[in-house]
Amino acid sequence: MDDSALVLFSGGQDSATCLAWALARHARVETLGFDYGQRHLVELECRDGLRAGMAALNPDWAARLGPDHTLPLAALGAISETALTREAEIRMGEAGLPNTFVPGRNLVFLAFAAALAYRRGIRRIVTGVCETDYSGYPDCRDDTIKALQVALNLGMERRFVLETPLMWLDKAETWALAEQLGGTALVTLIRETSHSCYLGTRDKRHDWGYGCGQCPACTLRAAGYRRFMARQGQ
Repeated sequence: MDDSALVLFSGGQDSATCLAWALARHARVETLGFDYGQRHLVELECRDGLRAGMAALNPDWAARLGPDHTLPLAALGAISETALTREAEIRMGEAGLPNTFVPGRNLVFLAFAAALAYRRGIRRIVTGVCETDYSGYPDCRDDTIKALQVALNLGMERRFVLETPLMWLDKAETWALAEQLGGTALVTLIRETSHSCYLGTRDKRHDWGYGCGQCPACTLRAAGYRRFMARQGQ
């Protein structure tokens, strides 16, 4: 199925935008989430609402939206001593990376995604990684994704294409992309239904959505939303 895609879909802002992007371009779109013991496990619970909301927004998207998959990766959480997989204060680590960095996460995610795509006959894998407006994770960089695409193609003897529509966008531009794809209705759906907060907070509402408002994911999302709104003259 050359015109199909598998979207790595966490339930966050970036992956929700990527799902809309894929639905606008590909005839068949499946989604994949991972349960790796993340503190913000609530993000996975947001996925059904986002999928249903996008299907309701656009009948073409509804027709193109295929099955959702969730893979358990408890081993990744078990070997990770990070603030995303343990009850720990979020801070900068000695190597200059925040302790929310889960070593190998995107490498593992994309390897499993490729294995699933192989079985499902899908060539295109869409991920929301970005190195423009992010926390500095090395497995989000364009060079990493390009190298991994080569490795996956060699190791599986397939011509996978790793699509990264957000790679060179800042968070304000990501909000703007959502508006281009689905108008104000999609921006509202993502704001109200997606989850980015590392602490899993869903009981505090802000103009940009729900979250603690203090963790790196919240501050990036909030700053991007406010720049987006300023550019809209609001």
